Amino acid sequence: MARIYEDLTPLYRRIRVIQRLIIALVILMCVFIWKMQILDYNRYWQKAENNRLREIKLTPQRGLIVDRNGVILAKNRASFKVSFIRENVTDMNLSLERVARLLSMKKEELAARLAKYNSLPDFVPIVIKDELSVEEVARIESHQMEFPELRLAMEPQRDYPFGPFASHVLGYLQEISLAELRHRKNQGHEVGDMIGKTGIEFQYEEELAGRKGLVVEVVDSLGRKVKELVQRPPTRGNKVYLSLDYDLQAKAEELLKGREGAIVVLDPRSGDILALASFPNYDPNKFIHRFSPQEWVSFVQDPRHPLENRAIRGLYAPGSIFKLVMALAGLDSGLVSPWTTFFCSGTTIIYGHPFSCWYEPGHGAVNLVSAIQHSCNIYFYNLGKLLGIERIAAYARQFGLGKLTGIDLPGEKTGLVPDPEWKRRSRGAPWYPGETISVSIGQGPILVTPLQVAVLTGMIALRGKRVTPHLFLQVERRKELVKYSPAQPAGEGSWSGKQTIFDRVITGMWKSVNAGGTGQGARLEGYDICGKTGSTQVVSQDTADKLKRKIKTHSWFTGFASRDNPRVLVTVIVEFGGMGGQTAAPIARQLFE
Repeated sequence: MARIYEDLTPLYRRIRVIQRLIIALVILMCVFIWKMQILDYNRYWQKAENNRLREIKLTPQRGLIVDRNGVILAKNRASFKVSFIRENVTDMNLSLERVARLLSMKKEELAARLAKYNSLPDFVPIVIKDELSVEEVARIESHQMEFPELRLAMEPQRDYPFGPFASHVLGYLQEISLAELRHRKNQGHEVGDMIGKTGIEFQYEEELAGRKGLVVEVVDSLGRKVKELVQRPPTRGNKVYLSLDYDLQAKAEELLKGREGAIVVLDPRSGDILALASFPNYDPNKFIHRFSPQEWVSFVQDPRHPLENRAIRGLYAPGSIFKLVMALAGLDSGLVSPWTTFFCSGTTIIYGHPFSCWYEPGHGAVNLVSAIQHSCNIYFYNLGKLLGIERIAAYARQFGLGKLTGIDLPGEKTGLVPDPEWKRRSRGAPWYPGETISVSIGQGPILVTPLQVAVLTGMIALRGKRVTPHLFLQVERRKELVKYSPAQPAGEGSWSGKQTIFDRVITGMWKSVNAGGTGQGARLEGYDICGKTGSTQVVSQDTADKLKRKIKTHSWFTGFASRDNPRVLVTVIVEFGGMGGQTAAPIARQLFE
């Protein structure tokens, strides 16, 4: 009888395939378990711990900022904020609707706020609203069980008791950006932290910020506190003393109110800045909450530019103030002596072009002292022709123009001292001799900041010694006072040429104020004020018509007192203020007084 065999080959083939699939799944499962246990151990351990442990960071109080006499310019006040934890959300759309209703926010605004931090892990709390009212705090507390995604916390908030006072010096706080967070990752900062963005708040962030505290709590499955494991109180930031004098700063701001310009008052002996005013200003209290990009744009696009610190960032032609540099350069180079005279008839022809003095009848024969006293353009036109642009530029840089002053504020601008190389590089054109004549009286492409003019004036007052202007006076660290120490040794960068040249220039400045010169508006009986005015026309008739503005010059004055013992220095610029002697000089007189 024949035996019948069944062909089981297909069955065996299927069994082998199934075996391989099972082996692959087992290997895959082993790899997944290995990844969970080894590679992702910290992540899952943290998640497990978070189910029973709650870590709360305690924000420290920021250090006080006070003036030289202890007047508080920046302090703190209690405030509440609420954060959103995306990890605790199952239905994001529903959560956004409910939270927006609870906090009286727009859903779109809340979504945009969270979207800003999409790149961060879901367990990171994101601050969605601060400066909460008592009613809002009570509402969140009473609905805590219904909103596991919300976390309420207390936060010391910055307070500027005098509003816009010294706003460009103090600066303001704003929420740390993601870029700053990456840059400052070793400084203990987190998402939602408020940090200094400008001014002293930025410059001395490490001194002012303090150190965060920490509380670790054991919680139950409903998030209720069972016990406290760790408590480390926050450390308050250090108290920073500024060189500002409150009364002098207040007076400077009062004199600038309603105008556009800047005032610098400093002690030329130490570099202490006693007042640094810029107007228009702003109220830094408006920046202490976390506002939207639209709110920021409204500040930036303000046509008056209130955020701009004109004292260190405003770029202006120096006008006749630059004649001080010209006089010093002429004397030091030996191209003129104190007795060299040029005749001013009101106009002159140089390189085939007419150049005018501001005083149409002319000053007659003038020497260096009388040229400074009466600010004679013709004298300095001729001196500029003798010096040449390269020599003029070199002396200007020796007196600190075209470079940073070194003030302890961020964002300072360098200004511009033009020369042939600069023009070839920036404009692709040669330098023409007639341009030198314009630069000789501080016109043309030369640009300075008010603080640079103050530093120049300080070097003249101290007969060539240069000090670095600064706002920091001292810091109080746990009752220990650490005083200002200059970054460079005293006198470094000072004048190395002839010392005698300064006396002649100072004589001209003294006569400008006290002997019927252009600076007589700054005269104060018995104080021997030495000064120099300046005026710079900045718009043409066409531009003036478009702006619906009369053609007016920027008004400059810079000077010091007293002549032989300089203790205070004042530099003033008023945009579109008219002649320097008419506007800036009287403002300076009130500050000297």
